[in-house]
Amino acid sequence: MSFISHVRKNSKRPLPLESLLLPQVPRSNYLYFLEEKQRLQLKKFLLHRMFLVANIPANIEKKYISEYYEQLFQSILKHHLGEAVTGLLLIYPTSILHILESSNGTLYRILLDYLKQEKSGTEFLIQELKIIVISHNIPTRIFMQWHVSVIKAPVMYLDDVTQSQSLEEVITDFLTQIHKLALHLFKTIKVGVKGPGDNLHQLAPDLLLPEQIIKYLCNTEEFMDPKVFIDMYNKPIHITLDSEVVWPAPCYF
Repeated sequence: MSFISHVRKNSKRPLPLESLLLPQVPRSNYLYFLEEKQRLQLKKFLLHRMFLVANIPANIEKKYISEYYEQLFQSILKHHLGEAVTGLLLIYPTSILHILESSNGTLYRILLDYLKQEKSGTEFLIQELKIIVISHNIPTRIFMQWHVSVIKAPVMYLDDVTQSQSLEEVITDFLTQIHKLALHLFKTIKVGVKGPGDNLHQLAPDLLLPEQIIKYLCNTEEFMDPKVFIDMYNKPIHITLDSEVVWPAPCYF
């Protein structure tokens, strides 16, 4: 009996080292979570929306502006396949309002091309471009294609709201009115149709923003221009904290 019990005691093997360790919990960052969400929804990229305003020369042919963007979109599409641009371009007599929906890389290249044209030395047709807001990872597009509308007929307004409202109030009204206009176009324009054309002031006159608001936003210093945005975009995110600085500095022999 003693021999059998001795054999049984010796037959016990030590537990493996892995069983002594804590269970490994898989860790992932927020970017991985977003990419996985897009993959489950069968989307190739995260979708973003950018609101732009700019001044244009009063005597310029309005078709040159739309042709510039159409050629730019085609050029970018060669490098970013499947990342089409949708949105709305409203061309006022001396300013534009531009809404763009696409991937982060496409929007980045659009801003880079503007900086390139601005540095060319010749007077570019789009001037003093300002980024009003960028909405990241939007769930869906509000524009099914890219529309262009030239606002030819003057729109009369009783008062200038930029003189009586704060910047926050102007921006709130700006975004609210734009979303109402986008919803109207979404309901009235079928997919594949050219769009409202130059008759938008007749189809939805109450939804059009006054040009004075566009000019006001172009001249507001609180909004970033593309150069400042690109510099911040390319700036490394690794920042040395005060807690990481040791004083006195270590000496090496």
